[in-house]
Amino acid sequence: MKNTLLFSIAGIVVILVFVGFIPSTTVTDTDFPSRVKVALRQVGNQLLLAQGDSTSLVLPVVQEQNNTYLVSFQKPIDLLPDTVIQSMEAVVAKAGLPKQYRVEVLHCSSGEVVYSFEIQENKEQSIVPCLGRALPNDCYILKFQFIEANLTTYKQQNYIISNKHSLLYVLLFISLVPVSVLVMQKRSKATPVEGSGTALGAFTFYPSQYMLTKGNLQLALSKKECELLVLFMDSPNQTIPREELSKKVWEDHGVVVGRSLDTYISKLRKKLQADPNLQLTNVHGIGYKLEVVYG
Repeated sequence: MKNTLLFSIAGIVVILVFVGFIPSTTVTDTDFPSRVKVALRQVGNQLLLAQGDSTSLVLPVVQEQNNTYLVSFQKPIDLLPDTVIQSMEAVVAKAGLPKQYRVEVLHCSSGEVVYSFEIQENKEQSIVPCLGRALPNDCYILKFQFIEANLTTYKQQNYIISNKHSLLYVLLFISLVPVSVLVMQKRSKATPVEGSGTALGAFTFYPSQYMLTKGNLQLALSKKECELLVLFMDSPNQTIPREELSKKVWEDHGVVVGRSLDTYISKLRKKLQADPNLQLTNVHGIGYKLEVVYG
């Protein structure tokens, strides 16, 4: 009864706001360029961490035009297209930026485009070539261009609800809130993982279930990610040569690894980010190391 009353009051307040009985505040987005710059610095930071560089700098993000931004680095960098794409998609989703954009990797001295891709809201229309082919260590500038036809329209879609449809939205809100609350409550209870797990920092690792858990957070692992993590856990804080990782995870099964190792390392590193005391780093020219900070 109490919950029903609260839902009813909330619904009435929302209706009054939308139809104008209570003054509402239109949310503007004048800080859009600043949010983009912060988000792109995070992309640059992830790219540096992906190659084991935690000391050099991402230089200030430059806004070239209204919807075009340049990211450059203090030192030459190794770039794997897969990592650039994954980092960009994750940051765009987290920052709520437009989902249509183009990324070009420019050579610093010549200005030539050495790699590029385009992401559309409809994934089937995205153009993403040459995955798994790493760019050599060199000086690069990343050019990010949002290709949303009209950024003003984008802001309105994200921050302003049309008065014409407001009442319909409110009615839907009132009818769906009780159901949504029940669904959220159900989903908030993580499905118990069977079997015994092994502690890994703030995680518990269930190799037989291909699962990492941290409280209610459950991260599913692929078979290869799981096999790699087992190897790293057997030798914490020790550099494991690329050849050894490739042989034990791929070659022993009669599969040629190619650039697959770097791709799976990148995916595994992303999942371990939930615990800052775990760092999967690249030891340049040798291999990879799982750094575990205790205490």
